[in-house]
Amino acid sequence: MHPETDLDTGWVIAGGTPIYYRSGGLTAEGEPILHVHGFAISGTYMTPTARLLTDRHPTYVPDLPSFGRSPALSGGQSIDRLADAAADFLDAVGVERAVVVGNSLGTAILISLATRHRDRVSKLVLVSPAGGANNVPLPRAVRQLASDALREPPSMARVAVPDYLHFGVVDTFRLFAAMTRFPALEELLELDVPALAVLGVRDPLLPGAGRIKDVVAQMRSDLTVAVVKDAAHAINFSHPRELAGLVRGFLDDSLEVGYVATDHPEGPLSETVVLR
Repeated sequence: MHPETDLDTGWVIAGGTPIYYRSGGLTAEGEPILHVHGFAISGTYMTPTARLLTDRHPTYVPDLPSFGRSPALSGGQSIDRLADAAADFLDAVGVERAVVVGNSLGTAILISLATRHRDRVSKLVLVSPAGGANNVPLPRAVRQLASDALREPPSMARVAVPDYLHFGVVDTFRLFAAMTRFPALEELLELDVPALAVLGVRDPLLPGAGRIKDVVAQMRSDLTVAVVKDAAHAINFSHPRELAGLVRGFLDDSLEVGYVATDHPEGPLSETVVLR
């Protein structure tokens, strides 16, 4: 068991590629949950939220090929290839169908997964979905990313910096550029998967706090949308209790418009509001 996350760790061969992963709650009775990280970073920063869901759900947090400890895919990465790798990972751990939770690039990977392997996804949770008109051209997105680094907890750097250096500068920017070009909103509009989008009001990769309702207005009418008022981009790391609470409510079908979560047995939560 990993001492920092209370999750077990291991390796599987998925699609011919070794994948390192973390898991917990494997005897729980709820639907399995797959957590998918963003670009250049390992699954480590997904674990603060993941570990809070293991009491009800078998939970898996892989390092997809080329990320973290997992070796690279031959021929390079792409969003669709990483989506196929996620499907291969589900095969390898014996999960037929899962709730999928992704952050940043992970949202693009999971939208691709739901498009290419619809039968593997029961529900989508898109945390800080990135990509599209607000993140292009690339220099603009780089400035947004740099701004976000100053808004995340300092402890995030201890995870992100080693992972980014391991991934490599060239590959980091290549995949980041692919993320900014990925038409996440357009792809999401084409899906028939129940979905929850969780947005941080302080996220510089979104159009801005004053325009979040404009962003929501562009989304599917049947998409549940919630905002975490003190959060930036890496909500799964900075606000795990808030995100885990939203995931639980979404899976229990108990989220209501206007719901505000501020209390928790372990201390106050950042104000979290369901917009629709």
